[in-house]
Amino acid sequence: MSDRLTEDVSKFSGRFTALKAEVGKVLVGQDDMLHRLLLGLLAGGHVLLEGVPGLAKTLVIRTLADAVDGTFSRIQFTPDMLPGDVVGTQIYNPREGTYTVRKGPVFGNLILADEINRAPAKVQSALLEAMQERQVTLGDQTFRLADPFLVLATQNPIEQEGTYPLPEAQLDRFMLKVKVGYPTRDDEVKIIDRMAGAAPEPTAQKVMTTDELIAAREVARQVFVDDKVKRYAVDLVAATRDPKAAGLPNLAPLIDNGASPRASIALVKVAKAQALMSGRSYISPHDVKTIAHDVLRHRLLVSYEAEAQGKTTDHVIAQILENVPVP
Repeated sequence: MSDRLTEDVSKFSGRFTALKAEVGKVLVGQDDMLHRLLLGLLAGGHVLLEGVPGLAKTLVIRTLADAVDGTFSRIQFTPDMLPGDVVGTQIYNPREGTYTVRKGPVFGNLILADEINRAPAKVQSALLEAMQERQVTLGDQTFRLADPFLVLATQNPIEQEGTYPLPEAQLDRFMLKVKVGYPTRDDEVKIIDRMAGAAPEPTAQKVMTTDELIAAREVARQVFVDDKVKRYAVDLVAATRDPKAAGLPNLAPLIDNGASPRASIALVKVAKAQALMSGRSYISPHDVKTIAHDVLRHRLLVSYEAEAQGKTTDHVIAQILENVPVP
């Protein structure tokens, strides 16, 4: 590993620490959620936040957009939306007999897809296609999306009426699925002081440019990964497909479908981002283990037997992490 890489890692680790601190001026608690959003930002992967209303999911994304000098779009998903409301459409001019393109809110750097499970399937598909292909076709023209382009989506797990759950194949487009929990009591008191006090609500200043973010991603790609760590990531994913071969026969009845190779790629990419943010130019097995739940939880499909036993994907992942040997 070169001295230049070590210097670059140290530099951008400091920049992300500053970014985290700036967002922390507005956000109280929820450090894990913010950390994983920054991992997605650095790894170049889309993030899905799942939690009940009022847990600052929208606030943290808006604040992050304020702190990064890029374009920000917010899309509030509703059941009556059309794909054109997201990607844009062609408008006919009868006087000239021509069509002009009007781009939708998806053309930005940071896209907040608020309550994504409230939109019907065709709208979800339009967004998820843009997420995967990084381009949008309107009529006979194809437009590349901005770089960086990151979708940060939220969804409420408890409401069923008027919602359209994302299919598993489409969930796979998200690099991370982060579960957002309630704040601690002390943090909740601080939230009241900050949001309901006499002082004006704080705001974040821009501390990072999109060029810096692109440069940081390039450095993260160069972070060293030992073959043993690659093998460990693959072993974790393979255990979701064939638990018996991994020495976990008790998990076989609980899993209907395991994770795809996208999961192995995401584990290494996010582990590289984790290492960079920790100031290291190499990843350790602990980096992989730390982010495994967020990378894998939406890529497994548990069986009816697991649901009957009250077992979730997180239970299954926890057992895999406990039993797959760490190099």
